[in-house]
Amino acid sequence: MELANELLSGAIVMAACTIALFFLRFWHQTRDAFFLYFALSFVLTAIERLIAVVYDLTSADVPTLYLIRLVSYGLILFAIVRKNRRAN
Repeated sequence: MELANELLSGAIVMAACTIALFFLRFWHQTRDAFFLYFALSFVLTAIERLIAVVYDLTSADVPTLYLIRLVSYGLILFAIVRKNRRAN
């Protein structure tokens, strides 16, 4: 992987971890699972990007990276649907 891609991936990992901590703080304050699901989603995003950089992989090389992304995005959708269904 090129140096620029590694730097960008590092920035994405850092940003995803920061966002996860942000949502964990709100979960800790409110105990609303909505924030916990979002935090887990961003942790998975950071893990996926970290795996890609450490093992010098691209998404085309390893379909498992797509599976991690799918689970991450699925958690966000699940949290939104669950929150809206409970409100009605």
